Amino acid sequence: MVGGILYNVTVKVTKEASEEWLQWMKAKHIPDVMDTGLFVEYKICRILHDEEDGDTFAIQYLCKNMDDFKAYQDQFAKPLQAEHAERYKDKYFAFRTLMEVV
Repeated sequence: MVGGILYNVTVKVTKEASEEWLQWMKAKHIPDVMDTGLFVEYKICRILHDEEDGDTFAIQYLCKNMDDFKAYQDQFAKPLQAEHAERYKDKYFAFRTLMEVV
């Protein structure tokens, strides 16, 4: 697929929570996001720099167009983000970036 909208979520997780967080993301959260049917693929990457206070990851979800992304935001994002926030309260920091694949 050429083009599309790339939704990047960068998350820094404390060292203590990092491995369990990664397992939960792969087993639960990412499958839940993909099960919405609005994204066509994803990648999860560990950012390569050494930090003593945590590990940083980038999760990239690709959708076909802005309408699909808006549907995700309107219908699914809040409860999925709330579940993550409740489970990892005070153990992470996240920011999101929306990009167009050109």
